[in-house]
Amino acid sequence: MSDIGDDDFMARRDAARARLDRIFGSKGGTADDRRTWFEEVYDTAEGDPAAVPWADLKPKETLQEWLSLHPGEGRRALDIACGLGDNAEALAAAGYRTTAFDLAQAAIDWAKARFENSPVDYVQADLFSPPAEWRGAFDLVNECYTVQALHGELRERAFAAIAGFVKPGGTLLVINRSREEGEEASGPPWPLMPSEFARFEDQGLRLVGEKSYKVERPGRIIPHVFAEYRRE
Repeated sequence: MSDIGDDDFMARRDAARARLDRIFGSKGGTADDRRTWFEEVYDTAEGDPAAVPWADLKPKETLQEWLSLHPGEGRRALDIACGLGDNAEALAAAGYRTTAFDLAQAAIDWAKARFENSPVDYVQADLFSPPAEWRGAFDLVNECYTVQALHGELRERAFAAIAGFVKPGGTLLVINRSREEGEEASGPPWPLMPSEFARFEDQGLRLVGEKSYKVERPGRIIPHVFAEYRRE
């Protein structure tokens, strides 16, 4: 298996993107449409992470930088749409009692297989109908690339759903691609505009810090934002 950035890996990823874009539900649709599409991503990957477009096979650098300054010390963390588990493992390594969930059971099974004997509690769950006991229960919530993968009504509902996991005094981290206000986007993904990042503030969270940065990929440079919010 090659690593991300390797020419062969990226060629397989480009082929997977083209194939996945042709599957019904790739451009949005109902909750059931998107569920089917996400499940199809993992079910057709056949164990090749190159076929999972958002799988970097390592934690996000901006997350690791933040965690190095904010150890968990036993506090509870939630990783949203955990995929293959790299960010969740970083949370656990930093001392957080970590729960990680994904809509696709195949993603959860893959993450468990990658990280045997992991302290992370990997669970299949739906962002829009999570276990009741998760509401307002976490000291740290990590949202990486979930909102940008949603469109229409699901995107509108995502801000409240994500913010609802943060307990009083807790922190929400948001890592997503970004675009200028009013700039058109042909997704997926659909990068977030500044007004959309501000939607988390509408949910009773205060913006603590924000960092704009760029990720380089072959032939393109992708703007991102890392934002930190806190519930007072």
